[in-house]
Amino acid sequence: MELSNKHEDTTTKAFAGLRVLDFSTTIAGPHCARMLADMGAEVIKIETDGGETMRTRPPLRNGCSTVFGQLNVGKKSVVLDLKSEDGKEAVRRLVATADILVENFRPGVMRRLRLDYDSLRPVNPKLIYCSISGYGQSGPSAELPAYAPVIHAASGYDMAHLAYQPGRNRPDYCGIYHADVVTGTYGFGAIASALYQRTVTGLGQHIDVSMLESMLTLTVIELQNSQFAVKQPPRPMFGPTETAKGYVMITVASEKTFQALMGVIGRPEWLSDPRFSTYAPRRENWADMMDGVEAWSRRLSTDACLVALGAAGVPASAYRTITEALADPQLAHRQALSEVKDEGGSFRVLKLPFRMSGADTTPGEKMAVLGEHTSELREAVGLTDDVPIPSGKTAEQG
Repeated sequence: MELSNKHEDTTTKAFAGLRVLDFSTTIAGPHCARMLADMGAEVIKIETDGGETMRTRPPLRNGCSTVFGQLNVGKKSVVLDLKSEDGKEAVRRLVATADILVENFRPGVMRRLRLDYDSLRPVNPKLIYCSISGYGQSGPSAELPAYAPVIHAASGYDMAHLAYQPGRNRPDYCGIYHADVVTGTYGFGAIASALYQRTVTGLGQHIDVSMLESMLTLTVIELQNSQFAVKQPPRPMFGPTETAKGYVMITVASEKTFQALMGVIGRPEWLSDPRFSTYAPRRENWADMMDGVEAWSRRLSTDACLVALGAAGVPASAYRTITEALADPQLAHRQALSEVKDEGGSFRVLKLPFRMSGADTTPGEKMAVLGEHTSELREAVGLTDDVPIPSGKTAEQG
């Protein structure tokens, strides 16, 4: 039986009726705004006539990027020239009708365009204005250029990760942009909080989200260890355990799990061994304990290891590719993926990772082409007749 994320008689979208202006580019801001769109807000993505940079990122089909689609599905697209007075006036007219604005330009850019929070607050005192930047809106680093890989390095995350890789001294390459997704999600949470506060005060506010600080929140233990002298175990506590044909991840994070694991590997005597019987000495002798675990696991296939560990309630998993993970029946049960369409065809995107009993959290079904909604909003934003409407082609197609 598949799991539905809404009751049969419920079609509510939690943010239905809210209007969002999305000036953001690349990942962090668009991710934040797509979360708002999935929750039912009308999100109007403001783009230049060349289109947002992610529109050209592979995979491309008929000039349409599925990565761009993953980040922007369900949004409307309006093309405006923010350097022109017509474009700025169009923004001000939209702001007067909007609830939320999201931008992730380098600090100072929106101020120079006279589209910063202080400039727009008189137009709409209820506006919630969310600025996402590398280091925050003020301070000695505020105007430094920053993308996720730079923030990974600057936050200490990469070196903290490296400390768990024995025998290595060169940091990893950056291919997965944690900083963007985490920061965009914090922006979403802050916006939701500001919306609630607005019901009390009647006023909007400026939200200043720092990628640097967002990334530091991932290093909970390391942040504390950096302030105090903490002796690290000779072998990192959570890493690959070798099997006959591969590796599994085994996580021993409680006394119950430790006791169960000793039963699985046939070492019940280690329950009273002073090296392992309590957490402190077990941590000191972690390498010896895991050598014993691997003496057991190397005799078995990965699947056989997982069956034995699962039967005993020991948390464990094989190391899977993204393709393998997406084929997990658990994701099918939760209907975690949704099919959407653009001019290149159909593709799947991940839904929000939470379900609500009283609200629909599914994403939109269609990806807007560049400038698709400019004509629709021409009167609303007061565009003059001499401001051209784009052809609707993507930047790649044009």
